[in-house]
Amino acid sequence: MTSTSGNMAQPQELSRKAAFVRGLLTDLAVMTVIGLFLGVLGPFGTIDQSLGVRLVSWLAFAYVGYACYRPVEKLVDWGERELHLPRIGLWLAGVLLASLPMTVAVLALGNLHDPFRWPGLDIALTSYFYVLIVGGAVTFIFNLLGFSQKGAHATSMPTRKGASEAPEPRAPDASAAVRANPLLDALPPALGSDIIALEMEDHYVRVHTALGSELVLMRLRDAMVHVSEIEGRQVHRSWWVARLAVEDVRREGRNVRLVLPGGLEAPVARAQVSELKGAGWL
Repeated sequence: MTSTSGNMAQPQELSRKAAFVRGLLTDLAVMTVIGLFLGVLGPFGTIDQSLGVRLVSWLAFAYVGYACYRPVEKLVDWGERELHLPRIGLWLAGVLLASLPMTVAVLALGNLHDPFRWPGLDIALTSYFYVLIVGGAVTFIFNLLGFSQKGAHATSMPTRKGASEAPEPRAPDASAAVRANPLLDALPPALGSDIIALEMEDHYVRVHTALGSELVLMRLRDAMVHVSEIEGRQVHRSWWVARLAVEDVRREGRNVRLVLPGGLEAPVARAQVSELKGAGWL
């Protein structure tokens, strides 16, 4: 039994690492395109520099900016989940804060020829303003184009099984229906098909079953379509939970979590608490 669990955990860990690498490479590719575009465009007075200098400079700014602004999303998710603060306010505060180290980096890269001479406060504030504009715009683009999947607030999915299905002939073989489901088809056979929860992780959705979990390259809202025959609902912007999988409800102050098999806990958004009570979940 122990060796089987270890063998299952190893592929899950590898899939997590592979998902991280794929997401990182995708993000860096996007930042490369943005850096090249700004290098050719030459905004904020850099057009006076040669093309080669502009390209190298803006690529460096793009990669450093990625390191400064990318962690903001994790902080926003944490603040929304644990502190129940508005997401838009968290993003604004995060971008304002991330622009500070980015401004320092820009000033440092711009003073490589004379590292011991730093500009005055007026130039520093002007640089911060420019950095804030570019950093905020790039962050907005990432969220708008879906590179960050945690954008728009999602509504609850229907809890009725098969309510919106077209009156088509049902396949006589249940296994054939399982194979026709893209979400189930992406899961290793060892995990079975008893889905208890879906959890959004960056560009992927983690599918939790009674036997373990696996990352699948799919958006959460698309994955929820493939579990529409299971009675459940989206209890948080990053979680969908099957109703029969809820074993207990844990409350810590204003925070509410649904306890699932295996000690798994799904957070409940504050706006969903009253609806879950009305539906008899809590």
